[in-house]
This record gives sequence, C-alpha cells and structure tokens, in this order.
Amino acid sequence: MNENNQKEQDSLKENVEENQDLKEEKTLEEKLKESDDKLLRSLAELENQRRRFEKEIKDAFEFGSFNFAKESLAILDNLQRAKLAIKNDENLKKNKDLDKFLENIIIIEKDLINIFEKNRIKRIDTKNKKFDPNLHQAMSEIEDESVDTGNIIEEIQSGYMLGERLLRPALVSVAKNKTGKKEENNQKKEDK
Repeated sequence: MNENNQKEQDSLKENVEENQDLKEEKTLEEKLKESDDKLLRSLAELENQRRRFEKEIKDAFEFGSFNFAKESLAILDNLQRAKLAIKNDENLKKNKDLDKFLENIIIIEKDLINIFEKNRIKRIDTKNKKFDPNLHQAMSEIEDESVDTGNIIEEIQSGYMLGERLLRPALVSVAKNKTGKKEENNQKKEDK
C-alpha cells in the first residue's frame, strides 16, 4: 500500500505541476495577448497622432495667410473708393490727364484682383442671389414689390472667400415686401 500511496502522491504532484505549468502557460498567453493589445493600441494612437499633425500642417499652409488676406482686402477697397471719388470729383473731371490716371488705377486694381485669385481669394457673387447668412450680412431691408422677399437688391461692400472659408461677408441690402401697417397689426394680434 505504501507503494500505491507513494504512486498516488507522485501522480498528484505531477498533476499539480502540470496544472501549474498550464496556469503559467495561460498567464504567459494572457501576458502575450495583453502585450499585443497594448502594442496595437500604441500603433493606432501613433497613426491618429500622425494624421492630426498632417491635418494641422495642411491647415496651416492653407489658412496661415488668412489674417494677411483679410487685411489685404482693405487695399482693394480703398483703391476702388479712390477710383469712384476721382471719377465723381468735379475739379478733376476738367483735367485732361484724368483718363490716363484712371486707366492706371484700373490696371493696379486688376493686378491686385489677379493676385487674390491666384491665392484662392474669390469675390462672393451677390447679383440676383437670395440672401444667405453664411455668405452675406444684411445691412438694411428695402421695401420693393418688384423683387422677391429675401433677394439681394444692392451690394454695399464685396465679400470674399479664401478657398472654401469665408474671409469677409458681403454687406448687402435685402428686399422685403411692402405690407400695410394694418396687416402688420393684424399679424401681431393673431400671434398673441
């Protein structure tokens, strides 16, 4: 019996050792899985960070000149105002060189507009357009029955885009239908 007990004890020890080996293997497998998971997460985080940096660099190149472009619009505005003021000045109209002077101003204006266009700065078209608060800023409403409500009647100051980004909204006057005061009062009473 002693031998049988000894064999049973040896067999139990072997089973315990095998179980411990299996546990160690499982823990090694679990550790390997954990390490793989951490490695994959780290690689994914690095890839996400690389993409963010690329986007930031692209945006910096694309819109880094945004403030400079916005400030440069004042040059074009002032040039256009000067041209109008010179054309409308009664004393300068008598000057024989006025046409040559205006011609030079127009050349400078066209050159500046070409430089803007090369740098993706485009004028916002407002002619016969419906008011869009994303592109336009309403400065006044004008009663006009001949034009649909919400259509732009007059451009006060040109607006510009830098690529797909708004550089400056166009300042506009918007049409509204003429309604009598009685109709307005009736609408107010109905709303209450």
